[in-house]
Amino acid sequence: MDVVRVELGASAYDVVISEGLFAGGSWRALLEGLAADGGPPFFVSDEHVWRLYGDLFDGFGSAVVAPGEEHKTLADLSALFDAFASSRLSRGGLVVAFGGGVVGDMAGFAAACWMRGVRFCQIPTTLLAMVDSSVGGKTAVDIPAGKNLVGAFHQPSLVLCDPAFLATLPEREIRSGMAEVVKTGAIASEALFGQVAASAAAAAAASVSASLIAACIRFKAGVVAEDEREGGLRKILNFGHTFGHAIEVKYGFSRYTHGEAVAAGMRLAAALGERLGVTEKGTAARLGEVLDACGLKARESAEGLLPYMRGDKKSSADGVDLVLLKRIGEPAVTPLSFAALEDALDGGLAPA
Repeated sequence: MDVVRVELGASAYDVVISEGLFAGGSWRALLEGLAADGGPPFFVSDEHVWRLYGDLFDGFGSAVVAPGEEHKTLADLSALFDAFASSRLSRGGLVVAFGGGVVGDMAGFAAACWMRGVRFCQIPTTLLAMVDSSVGGKTAVDIPAGKNLVGAFHQPSLVLCDPAFLATLPEREIRSGMAEVVKTGAIASEALFGQVAASAAAAAAASVSASLIAACIRFKAGVVAEDEREGGLRKILNFGHTFGHAIEVKYGFSRYTHGEAVAAGMRLAAALGERLGVTEKGTAARLGEVLDACGLKARESAEGLLPYMRGDKKSSADGVDLVLLKRIGEPAVTPLSFAALEDALDGGLAPA
């Protein structure tokens, strides 16, 4: 068992990483201890995950949502509120997000809104959720204008991470999660990037070690502890995401998974960084090799992405803070006006 503490003062919490945690009953005491003041925990999951694992939580209140980013909407959020009301979820209650990033985002935002905020716990079942979205308190839903534009910072009270859940995850979803693992290595250090590169072949074969998951969580926990609400340092976690979100919106969340879009976005960010002279030459090629080895081979042109980037939640009226790399392990938050960005993208990019 590995326990990572997210140090946020009164909002601090633990991330417990343990292979086989849900094979026994130790999870029950952890959850029921959190929910003691407000009755039993209430689970939010999606149809795929609940079909596989719902029996674990027999007897608890639950709401099962349709899977996929296209269902992370205000209408689906409203249905969750109806479920909370029907179950008489009190101000002292506990919402448990049991699933991937979509479930975590929706359940967390619902918990942030219900009775002006109730506690929630994350039990991530996808690699992407384990290493990224379950930690840090970002919760949101999408609207037609863009991804995650309506949301709140609402930290979980506990995260329970069992890599055994990955055994039933489709290979494509493992690869998708590896995009966030590669991103973490690229912005964290040469050492972690090397660990990611060494694990790439195993990841392509749908096998990811608990130690690599814990290393990514530990890095993110340190960033979040220093900058909870993304006023400065935490922006580095968006490497690849400004382009990636634009790609997702462009295709209506239908062509790529989130991780695949972020992988394509990292390629574009690295290529742009080299064009602007911010990024050390050869960095884009190194990054591309590791993404290829992980099975993340999607490449997208930057053509037509600018209108979607203008709608990104990290943009301002005049421009956007793009996360580029100086080199592996050294990210650089780079403010660019939209005019400068349009000039830089003129003629297209050739992502590695």
